Amino acid sequence: MAITDVNLFNLDTGILQKDACIIIVRTEWNALIVNKLEEGCLRILNQYQMENYKVITVPGAFEIPFAIKSFWDNSKLEKPHAFIALGCILRGDTPHFDYVCKAITDGVVQLNLTIQAPTIFGVLTVDNDEQAQDRVGGSHGNKGEEAAITALKMIALQHSFYKNK
Repeated sequence: MAITDVNLFNLDTGILQKDACIIIVRTEWNALIVNKLEEGCLRILNQYQMENYKVITVPGAFEIPFAIKSFWDNSKLEKPHAFIALGCILRGDTPHFDYVCKAITDGVVQLNLTIQAPTIFGVLTVDNDEQAQDRVGGSHGNKGEEAAITALKMIALQHSFYKNK
């Protein structure tokens, strides 16, 4: 079954908030893979008629947490309801992979604990291009689609908390 065939709200997480503001922060680095993640993400947002989204591009995965925190801090009129981080980190011959993976993971965790909107981890951390291809439409589906579904579910979950106050 394709992810797009799944009933988005089959879990008790609330009602889809169609006017929710979603910010996608994606990397330039590994653009061929990240473009496919973004396409999957936008496909789900469009399928559920989510129109209030914006895509921001940063150089690499290391810069994603800064961009999200800066956007959050500088949003004056409307605070985003969720952020989606999209990127692809391919293992190389140096420890750089380990440092970047830890930094982006720790950064997203920190964001989830400090800002009032969920940050969804849609960053691939893979050993090679074949693993990346498997995760952008291959045998493992499209992780961009999964990130968008997770964002919508987290927005609905957070909305249910306010509704129950």
